[in-house]
Amino acid sequence: MAIGLALGIQALVVKPFQIPSGSMVPLLSINERVLVNRLAYSVGGDPSIGDVVVFHPPNGATGNGQDCGVDRGPREACEQGTSEASEENFIKRIVAGPGDELYIKDGHPVVNGEMAEEDFIKPCGGGPECNLTEPITIPADHYFMMGDNRPNSLDSRFWGPVPEDWIIGKAFFSYWPIDEIGPF
Repeated sequence: MAIGLALGIQALVVKPFQIPSGSMVPLLSINERVLVNRLAYSVGGDPSIGDVVVFHPPNGATGNGQDCGVDRGPREACEQGTSEASEENFIKRIVAGPGDELYIKDGHPVVNGEMAEEDFIKPCGGGPECNLTEPITIPADHYFMMGDNRPNSLDSRFWGPVPEDWIIGKAFFSYWPIDEIGPF
């Protein structure tokens, strides 16, 4: 009975997730373990800019991680991902939502003309993905995701916004390693 209850809670309410890459450094380290609230958006409202979420990326995010669902210019973020979800789980931060106009300057999202204040990210480093200055508009019911480790994150800049129904839940608590235990 206890095993059934534990599996039910994991399937419906809170799911553990292990960080697979360094894309969220400095907030989350490789192999750190976090809890994800699976009910955050089905009961608690819509996703918000700044939320750290676990989701299924578009199929274009796997493999070389740079398959956009539409042709894009050299100074433009991917405006639309491929139509199929990957089976993999990613974790990133929401930086723009449905209907927002977005471009990237020095690794920071500029949303509806306002540059995000992000003192928590790793600076972008000057590569072409750091300055995608042609604005795009985020489609209805989609969210644009970026890792906090901007020079080392394959994210929506390359493979496009994610449909809301591909979001698994909101990450809210680190439980391993011991020195990282706590909410974020």
